[in-house]
Amino acid sequence: MAKFVHGTGEDQETKHVSTTKTASAEQGSHSHYRRSLGTIALTATGLGSIIGSGWLFGAERAAAIAGPAAILAWVIGAVVALTIALTYTELGSMFPKAGGMVRYGQYSHGSLAGYLAAWANWIAIVSVIPGEATASVQYMSSWDFGWTRALYDGKELTGTGVGLASVLLIFYFFLNWFAITLFAKTNTAITVFKVVVPVMTAGALMLAHFDTGNIQAHGGFTPNGWSSVFTAVAVSGIVWAYNGFQSPLNLAAEARNPGKSLPKSVVWSIVIALVIYVALQVAFLMAVPGDKLTAGGGWAGLGFNSPLADLAVAWGLNWLALLLYADAFVSPSGTGMIYAATTSRMIHGVQENGHLPGIFGRVDKKTGVPRPALILNLAIAFLFLAVFRGWGSLAEIVSVATVISYITGPVAVMSLRRLSPDLKRPVKLRAMPFVAPIAMIFGSLVLYWGRWPLTGKVILIMAVGLPVWAWYEIGKPLTQGRKPWAGLLPHLKAGAWMVAYLLVMAAVSYAGGKDFGGKGYLPEGWDILVVALIALAFYYWGVRSSWRNPSLVQVEAETRAAEAAEAAEADEARSDDDKAPVGA
Repeated sequence: MAKFVHGTGEDQETKHVSTTKTASAEQGSHSHYRRSLGTIALTATGLGSIIGSGWLFGAERAAAIAGPAAILAWVIGAVVALTIALTYTELGSMFPKAGGMVRYGQYSHGSLAGYLAAWANWIAIVSVIPGEATASVQYMSSWDFGWTRALYDGKELTGTGVGLASVLLIFYFFLNWFAITLFAKTNTAITVFKVVVPVMTAGALMLAHFDTGNIQAHGGFTPNGWSSVFTAVAVSGIVWAYNGFQSPLNLAAEARNPGKSLPKSVVWSIVIALVIYVALQVAFLMAVPGDKLTAGGGWAGLGFNSPLADLAVAWGLNWLALLLYADAFVSPSGTGMIYAATTSRMIHGVQENGHLPGIFGRVDKKTGVPRPALILNLAIAFLFLAVFRGWGSLAEIVSVATVISYITGPVAVMSLRRLSPDLKRPVKLRAMPFVAPIAMIFGSLVLYWGRWPLTGKVILIMAVGLPVWAWYEIGKPLTQGRKPWAGLLPHLKAGAWMVAYLLVMAAVSYAGGKDFGGKGYLPEGWDILVVALIALAFYYWGVRSSWRNPSLVQVEAETRAAEAAEAAEADEARSDDDKAPVGA
C-alpha cells in the first residue's frame, strides 16, 4: 500500500471513520440510479443550466456595470469557466458519482477541505433555484395588468411576488419527484425552446434597431474603466450563468458513458452558450434607445424591469415581447428544474461524505430519485427566497460563492494525479499541469473582482457552515464515547490551506484597489499581480498537502472493483461468443 503523507496507511484508513460510509452502502445507494443520460441529454442539461435567467437580465446588468465592454466580460467569463471546467471533466470521468462536485475535495484532502468545498458549491447552486423563480416573476411584473405590476416594486419582489415564486419552486420540485427519465425528456424539450428563443431575440433586435453610435456615446467603450469589465464578470450574473457547466458532472451517476459524454457535454454547453450570450449582449447594446441612455445619464442609469421585453416593445416587436414573457417562465423554470435535480444529488454526495443524516442518502428504488434530499433543497430554496427577493442580490451571492467552490478543482485534479497516478482516467489532458494553476489564478481573480465587502460577506457565509462539520467530526464522536482528535489531525493539516486561502483573499480584497471596493493600499495593477501570486502559492500548498485519506482509499477500492466486474462481464461475453455454434 502506498505511504500516507500523515501517519501510516493502515492507521489513517481506520482511525477517522465518520467521514465515509462503507463501500457496500455507497454502492447500494448508487445502484438505484438509472444510467440513462447520453451526451445529448447531458449537453442539454448543461446548456439548460447556463441559459436560464442570466440571458433575460445579464445583458442589461453587465452593460450597467461595464458599458459596451460587457461584450468582453462574457468572453472572459467563458474562458474562465472553460479553463476551470477542464479540471472537473477529468475528475468527473474518474468518479462518475451523484453530486460529483461536492466529492472531489474530500477525495484529495479529507473532511475539512472537502466539506468547505461542498458547502460553497451547494450554497452557490441551491440559491440558483429561488433565483430562477424570482426572475420569472420579475419579468411577469411588466405584463400590462394591474395585479402583475404589484409583484415587483423596482428593487425586490413584493409579498404577492414571493408567493407566486413559491408556487414555481413547488413546480420545479414535483417535476423532479417522479423519475430521472421524465426529467431528461422534459429538460431536452425545454432546452431546445430556450436556445431558439434567445437566438430569435438577438436577431430580431438587431434587425429592428442597430445603433452603433451607442458604442461611442455616453463614455465610449469602457465608460467605467477596465476594472468594471472584470467586476461585471464576477457580479453581473456572468459567473452565475456559466456555472451551469457543472450540472452534467453532478448527474454523472446517471450518465451512460461518462468517460466520453461528460467532457463533451461540459465543453459544448459553454461554447454554445458563449455564442448566444455575446449575440444577446451586442443586440441589447445596439437596441437601447439613445434618449433612454441620455435620460438615465449613461449605461449605469438603465432601469428596465424586463430588459429584453421592454426593448422589444420600444421597437414595435410586440410578438417578440409576448414570446419573451412566455420564455421568462420557460427558461428560468427549465434551469430551476435542473438545479433542483442536481442539488439533490449534491446533498446525497455530502451525506456520503459523512456530514448529513443518513436519510439524505436514500434513493427511491422505483424512480431513481433521492427524494429526501429533494425535500431539503426545497426548504432551503424557500429560505433564500424569503431573504433575497431580487434577482440582482441573488446573482451577486451566487457568483462569489461559485468562485470559491471552483478553487478545489484545479488543486484536487493535480493532487489525485500525485496520490493515485494509476487510477483509470477516461479523460486525461496532457496540458493539465499547466491548465490547473492557470485555472486557480483565474478563479482567484474573479473572486477578487467581486469587490469588497461582497467578497467578505460570502466568505463569512462559508464560515457559517463550519458548525455542521464540527458536529459530525468532533461533537458526534464525543457523544458516542470516541476520541476524534488523533484521527482528525491529518484532516485539519490537509485542509489548512483552504481556510488560510479564504482568510488571505478576504484581507487582500479589503486592502486592494479602490476600483474593486478595497481601501487602496495595493496600487492599481499591482493588486492583480498580488492576487495571481497568492493563487499560485496556495495552489502548490494545496497540492502538496493532499493525502491518501480514507475517502480516497475507499473510492479507489470501489473503482477497481467496478473495473474488475466490467472485465469479468466482458470475458463472459467473449466466452459465450466462442461457444456459440457456427452460423448461429
